[in-house]
Amino acid sequence: MEIKPSSKEIEITVISAEGLLLNRRRPVKKNVSVTVKTDPFNSRSTGVDPEGGSYPAWNEKLVMELPLHARFITVETHAGSRVIGAANIPVSDFSGGYLPENYLSFLSYRLRDSNGEKNGIINLSVKVKGSGNTGCAASCSPPWMGVPAAETKVSGGIVTGIPVSYRY
Repeated sequence: MEIKPSSKEIEITVISAEGLLLNRRRPVKKNVSVTVKTDPFNSRSTGVDPEGGSYPAWNEKLVMELPLHARFITVETHAGSRVIGAANIPVSDFSGGYLPENYLSFLSYRLRDSNGEKNGIINLSVKVKGSGNTGCAASCSPPWMGVPAAETKVSGGIVTGIPVSYRY
């Protein structure tokens, strides 16, 4: 797969799901699959688990492009052609910050049905593939962010801004 300069390559291993229901009460019987979307034009799907029912397992690796502007990836579980649960996973949970490139993150997320009701859990792992020169990993990230304090004798430390919601 050729990776564009405006994206990174990610490996998502869809491991399993738990507690999937149809119509919020009937357990899923068979034929469950998962679709992962990094943007509206880039998606990959697992094969169908013909026997797992409400507790399907795939352990299937999907290699995809992740646009640098992406803030979420979407994971959908399907019973046949019907979406029975979805989760939006923040990219910040597995990329950036203090996580080095090629770090394998194991993640579990609550799935929600089309009405926003809880409908199972999806288990997956994500690795952002790095080429070694594409960005700054934990070794070059500063341990803190701040602004030097005013030059007075009272303070010689660092001022850190904390966002606070404010209503008029």
